[in-house]
Amino acid sequence: MLENEKISVHQFRVLVTFFTIGTSILVYPSILARYAKQDAWLVVIISIGIGLAVIWMFSKMTQFFPNMNLAQINEKVFGKWLGKFFTFFYVLVAFIASAELLYNSGTFFRLNLMLETPVEVLHIMTALLLVMAVRIGLETFSRAAELFWVIFILLFLMLLFVIPEIKFQNIQPVLENGVKPLLFPTLILVSVSTFNAIYLLMIFPASVSNPQGAQRAFYIGLIIGGMITFITTILAILVLGADLTARTRFPSYLLAQKINVGEFVKRIEVIVATMWFIAVYFKLILYFYACCLGLGQMLNLKSYRPVVLPMGMILTVFASMMFPNVVQQQKWDTEGMLMLSNIAGGFLPLLIVIVGYFRRRKA
Repeated sequence: MLENEKISVHQFRVLVTFFTIGTSILVYPSILARYAKQDAWLVVIISIGIGLAVIWMFSKMTQFFPNMNLAQINEKVFGKWLGKFFTFFYVLVAFIASAELLYNSGTFFRLNLMLETPVEVLHIMTALLLVMAVRIGLETFSRAAELFWVIFILLFLMLLFVIPEIKFQNIQPVLENGVKPLLFPTLILVSVSTFNAIYLLMIFPASVSNPQGAQRAFYIGLIIGGMITFITTILAILVLGADLTARTRFPSYLLAQKINVGEFVKRIEVIVATMWFIAVYFKLILYFYACCLGLGQMLNLKSYRPVVLPMGMILTVFASMMFPNVVQQQKWDTEGMLMLSNIAGGFLPLLIVIVGYFRRRKA
């Protein structure tokens, strides 16, 4: 099963950028500061460099197996049954990642904006939007991403009003404890923003009108998303300080509360909430689309759409009972999900590239 939908290079670049940003601008500055302290901004720079190497590996996969999505590549490389097993693994990881994003969105709005609303209601509302977007297809939600990208950039520029609150002593001294404290948070950020981008291979290159242009767009989208994450992280460190950033679950939201321009532009944290929800929503769409498309491929269905609604219902229930508390979620992010991301976006793609290389040499 291969969907016949096609998107433009620009649309693919926007999707890559939204996927790279995802939860990074709201949640991960806190995680990075917890491990790297005032050097958290250096972690983002290093992760961008490593991410470009990972994207190169993904591009090699598509060159060895052109006009195939990730599920088809698995069956081509590993055979029918083992390939379906690995596709099931990817579907499972995509489902878990979708559930966690749904959990994060519900928790954020429940704690900060809708205090009296049950989190289950928030999950159902978001899941309805998710199911609708995935059912109408790749072309439609890609065009929507183009529109929301403009809104996202305008909202992000308003975050720069916090610049007068900057204190450069907050990032000093640089590399006080050396490079070692940067290694683990770099692995976390690369896993979330780049290793998991393996799911974009359900779209690239088979569903992009210009595969060569899409390859460049892959790199550009990663760099743009990485720079937005970098700006958000370094502003959080410069304004809030490393300690407060590490102790705050949503430092970017607190950062927006610090904005005060002439006693006129202030308390615009809802802008950060809107900006973050746009990025998370499209990352959630991409995860769930990859999950349903991979499941349809694995079951040899003519279309993935019949599984979207049932999977959406299961996803909503699973997200509501996924974590008993925040501590368990943070432990899962730095242990369980980290391991799954490394296998899905690191080990298996590397194995596929090696197999593809030797097959080409043999041919």
